[in-house]
Amino acid sequence: MRKLALSDEILLTVEKPARYIGNEVNSVMKDKKDVAVRFAMCFPDVYEIGMSHLGIQILYDMFNKREDVWCERVYSPWTDLDKIMREKNIPLFALESQEPIKEFDFLGITIQYEMCYTNILQVLELSQIPLIAEERTKEHPFVIGGGPCTYNPEPLADFFDLFYMGEGETVYGQLLDAYKEWKESGASREEFLRTASHIPGIYVPSLYEVSYKEDGTILEMKPKFEDVPAKVDKQIVMEMSEAPYPEKPVVPFIKATQDRVVLEIMRGCIRGCRFCQAGMLYRPTRQKDVKVLKDYAYRMLKNTGHEEISLSSLSSSDYKDLEELVTFLIDEFKGKGINISLPSLRIDAFSLDVMSKVQDIRKSSLTFAPEAGSQRMRNVINKGLTEEDILRGAGLAFEGGWNKVKLYFMLGLPTETEEDMKGIAHLAEKIAKRYYEIPKEQRNGKCQITISTSFFVPKPFTPFQWAPMSTMDEFLGKARVVNTEVKEQLNRKSLKYNWHQADVTILEGLLARGDRKVAKSILAAYRKGCIYDAWGEQFHYDRWLEAFEETGLDLDFYTTRSRELDEVFPWDFIDIGVTKKFLEREWKRATEETVTPNCRMQCSGCGAMKYEGGVCFEH
Repeated sequence: MRKLALSDEILLTVEKPARYIGNEVNSVMKDKKDVAVRFAMCFPDVYEIGMSHLGIQILYDMFNKREDVWCERVYSPWTDLDKIMREKNIPLFALESQEPIKEFDFLGITIQYEMCYTNILQVLELSQIPLIAEERTKEHPFVIGGGPCTYNPEPLADFFDLFYMGEGETVYGQLLDAYKEWKESGASREEFLRTASHIPGIYVPSLYEVSYKEDGTILEMKPKFEDVPAKVDKQIVMEMSEAPYPEKPVVPFIKATQDRVVLEIMRGCIRGCRFCQAGMLYRPTRQKDVKVLKDYAYRMLKNTGHEEISLSSLSSSDYKDLEELVTFLIDEFKGKGINISLPSLRIDAFSLDVMSKVQDIRKSSLTFAPEAGSQRMRNVINKGLTEEDILRGAGLAFEGGWNKVKLYFMLGLPTETEEDMKGIAHLAEKIAKRYYEIPKEQRNGKCQITISTSFFVPKPFTPFQWAPMSTMDEFLGKARVVNTEVKEQLNRKSLKYNWHQADVTILEGLLARGDRKVAKSILAAYRKGCIYDAWGEQFHYDRWLEAFEETGLDLDFYTTRSRELDEVFPWDFIDIGVTKKFLEREWKRATEETVTPNCRMQCSGCGAMKYEGGVCFEH
């Protein structure tokens, strides 16, 4: 019988103790004496959020299929337990064995969003692992980062031994084998890192040096040794149908944010929206075979007891066999009390037909993301949607019985004018008007249109990576313009407007676009008590500003400054397949308000063809 790391006394005093005890259905137990590598897989946020993350589920299953590896899970303790662990000097532990993380071989951290960076330091400190990578010895685990934010790893470079660029299914086997060899050889920590840097997709920050120009921009970044590659190549799975996928995902003890079976139907997106990082990072678009998906649906529902199945991708409407898959799921499971959810659908006749089959109309609202209020702006961001498309979709939805619509927009996009901002209110008004055109006896009560705006952050590897960000005051000024205009609409009682926090956006912009010099500020903010920055009630912007001041960081340099076309970015050493030349071309087309067709209509020569598969080779 395994002993819990926390006493009953502690468990009874903290919120949701089930977060910390492990032993859930489908969790993997092994004998540590039988394995050569112990890997702690961490999502640096609370259990309920981490348990919803598909990437960890895939890697957990894949690692544990190896007899010589035991992969366990660890999440950020909530603030109540954090305090107790510090007071009583309890080291952070893995859920399965309940043993300290510091005794493991690897601590793998998924870096999913910028606002979890201080939580990474919390996990390291509670694990009693030195925060700075170069202070670690052979006694400590190797700390490796993966996930979307590793495409600019530089702000975190001081804290990680290695980063894995791209999709985890490809070279982890090589890395674990290299580790086993190293462990037996008795060589130094540095020697393992040097060997690891030869594996495609593995980036070891300590093996590179960065020099700067007088104006603070990067002069160059180069490897310290000849055998270390100057470019790190993104890893990508080309045969999606054959890639590992969990048939028995771990079932959370408490309600997770996404408590359901997730079927990943494809990776990548054909659309090419210019603000969207995922659309560039995950190119080319690759589909899973529909027969494979049907098989997984059966097995995963049987092995978990979940009552919902969700289809996951960046734009599910673009999955070629969607109709066949959805019809199958409805016919097989709908009568058995299993709900089917389809996020990321476009609102067209087919999608609405599908939705009316899978959802109870009375309960649900439709979500739609035009991203910009005016046609000019939608052309700038390459959204590929006309007002006519939007109103037609909304009209079909209203006639189908929906009366609640959520609309998502962005403020602060490049070239934005006041007219574009007001266009958000005008578009929402036109959608409301379209609802009231339906004869009263056919309407389902009043309509409710919720408008949400987030503030734009120019992310690495997007055509907008050269764009400046707005300042905090500018962001709030833009939200006021929209708010005033919404209140002046005829159907204002049907419109509700919410906007995102501007200070969080500014910080996200810094962390997304920063270089190595930012690490000092992250550490200083953490020392001031910054943690769980993604949680509104825990976010303290004033502490961050103090940290910037103390570490001499110029916030505007990273956020509001325009970038020259020839500037060396902190992330330029990563090869994601999509070329900088293509992104530059798209940036120019954005300023010309020119739309680029999607990948199925016409190849735009982004560079992803080098992977020799997916949508690039469909025809």
